[in-house]
Amino acid sequence: MLSDRAETILKSIVSKYITQAVPVPSQGIANAPELGVSSATIRNEMARLEQEGYIIRAHPSAGSIPSDKGYRYYVESLREVRLSLSEQRLISHLFHQVEKELEKWLSLAATLLAQQVQNMAVVTMPKPTDCRLKHLELVALQDSLALVVLVLHGAKVKQQLIIFDQVVAQPELTTMANKLNAAYSGLTSRQISAKDLDLSPAEQQITDLLLNMLKAEDEQEYEEPYLDGLHFMLNQPEFTHSHQMLDLMELVEHRNLLKNIIPKGLGSHKVQVVIGRENRDEAFHNCSVVISRYGVPDEAVGTVGVLGPTRMPYAHTISTVGYLSSVLSKLVAGLYGREIPVRTILNDTN
Repeated sequence: MLSDRAETILKSIVSKYITQAVPVPSQGIANAPELGVSSATIRNEMARLEQEGYIIRAHPSAGSIPSDKGYRYYVESLREVRLSLSEQRLISHLFHQVEKELEKWLSLAATLLAQQVQNMAVVTMPKPTDCRLKHLELVALQDSLALVVLVLHGAKVKQQLIIFDQVVAQPELTTMANKLNAAYSGLTSRQISAKDLDLSPAEQQITDLLLNMLKAEDEQEYEEPYLDGLHFMLNQPEFTHSHQMLDLMELVEHRNLLKNIIPKGLGSHKVQVVIGRENRDEAFHNCSVVISRYGVPDEAVGTVGVLGPTRMPYAHTISTVGYLSSVLSKLVAGLYGREIPVRTILNDTN
């Protein structure tokens, strides 16, 4: 633990560097009214901070830059952070303006988050822990060709063509769909597989296709996320070096961004912060990730987060991610007809 004075100096260095993006000289700290000590004392404290790895200086008389350890101490020292009521009301109002479609909610969340924090926002579709069938539709297209439409819990729709060995008219398809809906609605792939039903060859063919579609959805670890604000991030001074920008762009273009920024063990709805070299991928060693789960536990869970340089406004970013997580959780709970233990939106940031 740092002394109160050393902690105050470190926080001042971090705050100034986040705002100004230039190394912070000791003179910039000496005028802090809460310190009330000499410049020599401040220089001595800064030397200790450097020795203990909280700040980095090119040489003793140079300005200071926070290290990953310094940022981590700063983040851990933040008390409960909350988004201002005016920002909460603005976000809540904008969500009430969009139609009740999950895709529009997620797109709006990514756009709002990027604009609020001036970095790149990442939002994923809520994914069920185990896909459950809500409703099955069979639509005749040609004599033996039909479209299978699966509506999954969580307002997700999957479609696939099926070819029968014989001509199947729409009335027969409707009858089969009604029978399978009565037997399978609300079940997972494992539960459907365990069912012992008397099925016709066509009904068995539909069931096999249904199982394959559900299993494929269960096995899909990451979906293509909603991204916004990449231009905000690349405009930061840290990304003036072309190789850093190219590494990031390569991950985005190859759709490998999400699996590289989600930390292991991200399970709760609490906001987590991953700083610099705490990131697994070397491409993100100059970046920080502020990220949270949202959704309905044991039903459907998605991810909302921010990627930016380690020099990011952590307090505002954490509070914004936390608030949007609570908003999206309530929206998803509505899709499932569930109440979740989330406090009133206008008062919740974590």
